[in-house]
Amino acid sequence: MGQCYARNIPVAEDDGELDQCQSPLPASGVPAATANVRSVKNTPARTPARSSGNSTWPSPFPQGATASPLPAGVAPSPARSTPLRFFRRPFPPPSPAKHIKASLAKRLGPPKERPIPEEGGGGGGGGEAERPLDKSFGYGRNFGAKYELGKEVGRGHFGHTCSARARKGEIKGQLVAVKIISKAKMTTSISIEDVRREVKILKALSGHKHLVKFYDACEDVNNVYVVMELCEGGELLDRILSRGGRYTEEDAKAIIIQILSVVSFCHLQGVVHRDLKPENFLFTTRNEDAPMKLIDFGLSDFIRPGGCLDAVVSSIRD
Repeated sequence: MGQCYARNIPVAEDDGELDQCQSPLPASGVPAATANVRSVKNTPARTPARSSGNSTWPSPFPQGATASPLPAGVAPSPARSTPLRFFRRPFPPPSPAKHIKASLAKRLGPPKERPIPEEGGGGGGGGEAERPLDKSFGYGRNFGAKYELGKEVGRGHFGHTCSARARKGEIKGQLVAVKIISKAKMTTSISIEDVRREVKILKALSGHKHLVKFYDACEDVNNVYVVMELCEGGELLDRILSRGGRYTEEDAKAIIIQILSVVSFCHLQGVVHRDLKPENFLFTTRNEDAPMKLIDFGLSDFIRPGGCLDAVVSSIRD
């Protein structure tokens, strides 16, 4: 239903009924509502004031659209205004970890300092122990029954070499060289795999006249024993130094041919030595014309498919 736009007329509250649309007629006989409509055209538009009396349809804003309906001294309800929204907290909420640590400290006491575990240790202090390395190679464990160790003839970074005499087998009574590798120095799985690979390469390459012969591989609780041919002529480096670094063209040619021959054979078998130097070439005897042998395959590896040496190997085969 619509509201009648007219003047606010005070009405007596005797009968409790209000008729806001009735107004006294003016002298011209035109109703007051009609007269007001005519005069509104000449006045600026504005929101009409609404009655604040006890009308049939009471207005929620008896004092106007902008006036507060609350009595003086009473603050407006927050629902009437835009709620205060926090898009970002000025301070982060407190972490519950502090309370948890405090309760654990009261119950269990202060944390105890644990010692740093040694290399290869099990990480003591109640933590999960590291998985021990498998240092079993599957080689024969009867080295003492098959060979009799002699004096030391050389020492390297990963082990030392001793002479020995064979007690049994096809080489019974023959002097051999035994490379002894300590299992205590095998602290990583990579070092264990290096020993496996060295023995595997020696077995695969046996047969060339300038390669040291491989006889056997044994092990016990403490060491791995690699049994090879004994070369008693000394290192190539010692021969070079004994001559003062002076080699004739014919002597140098003989040395270079032997080196290239054995290196080519290794590449054709899919193996790279990776540690070629005068110290790793030994003469079989003390004679000047004694043949050389390539030793120490500890850093050697098999050629991976697609490597840079594939082209070299294919060209040599062609």
